Amino acid sequence: MKKVCIGIVGAGYASILHCEGYKRVYGAEIILKTISDISEEKAKQMQEKYNFLTYTTNYEEMLKDDEIDVIDICTPPILHKEMIIKAIKAGKHVICEKPLLGYFGKEGDIAPIGKNVPKEEMYKFILKELDELEKVIKENNKFLMYAENFVYAPNIRKSIEIMKAKNSKILFLKGEESLRGSSSSSAGNWAGTGGGSLMRVGCHPLTAILYLKEEEAKYKNTTIEIESVTADVGQITSNITPNELKYHTVKVNDVEDFANVTISFSDGSKAIVMASDTVLGGTKNYIEIYTNNSSFICNLTPIDTLNVYMLDDDGMENIKFSEMLPTAIGWNKAFVSDEIIRGYTDELQDFINAIVEKREAYSNFKIAADTIKVIYAAYVSAETGKKFIFKGRR
Repeated sequence: MKKVCIGIVGAGYASILHCEGYKRVYGAEIILKTISDISEEKAKQMQEKYNFLTYTTNYEEMLKDDEIDVIDICTPPILHKEMIIKAIKAGKHVICEKPLLGYFGKEGDIAPIGKNVPKEEMYKFILKELDELEKVIKENNKFLMYAENFVYAPNIRKSIEIMKAKNSKILFLKGEESLRGSSSSSAGNWAGTGGGSLMRVGCHPLTAILYLKEEEAKYKNTTIEIESVTADVGQITSNITPNELKYHTVKVNDVEDFANVTISFSDGSKAIVMASDTVLGGTKNYIEIYTNNSSFICNLTPIDTLNVYMLDDDGMENIKFSEMLPTAIGWNKAFVSDEIIRGYTDELQDFINAIVEKREAYSNFKIAADTIKVIYAAYVSAETGKKFIFKGRR
């Protein structure tokens, strides 16, 4: 059996999801070799919980380990590009969390950059960053696997299977991720996140929609391009008092807390992506697919597998119950095998298979690059009030 040795950088929530997923991967012997984090306490806790052979606070040291086949990057996106390049040049394959990269400011920018740097300038900068990454990946003959779990959610995979069997023509797609805000202190600042709700959470349904169109193009044996993007973004909560927002965790400075994006494709089909930090009731994740001969509603959260009613929160401190709910009291839709239903397990299974089989993963550099291009094209559209046309733009 092929051995795949893994080093993870970042000991936060994403790394926990990945470690839970690795437990269920089959067909290869998974060795969790090293966990790296700038916090020694966090790194040590992860080592003990998931039986890593070692931990470190020095990412550079992990890259020198010849036994490690793949670096799994679970850090904030501001660190992604540098870490990816270093890992690939060190001879490692890379798994990278979403979003792939972003514009976080450069020398000479006037703060806050979300209000003072033109989005067209950000878009052009992103293109250069993507070109640099693509060159490094190709020159070193390594794979970059984009950790977008929406691509691997079982209901989305099943929808693709049915559409392929029926030779369905996608007419319209709709996707959303909305929640009550972020727990990150940097989420309200462009310099920390590279954007607002569209960047942070809208990237997930967006990637799924782009992937669905890619899959349609494959079974139709044709090419479908992104033609244009039109967007509206805003700061809904900027004039709301703290007391009125006591149930939310959103604090915007120079980023949006709402985004609505319309994507037009070269085959005439359309898609809408919504993202918001103004929705109570837990994280809302779904993809809707409407074709010429079928319709699909893919709910990732919440789902109806288990409905639970409780009168108090006693004993629930360490139970993985739901996401972005402040309490378990009352009726709730509880997580059941969340790492499977939301796609994390199949995501990592595909990544390990891709390494063993020496092939591209389903979620790869191209889909990651297309996602970030659409996000920044949307920001240009929202700022200028005009449709962003992709044809001829580089």
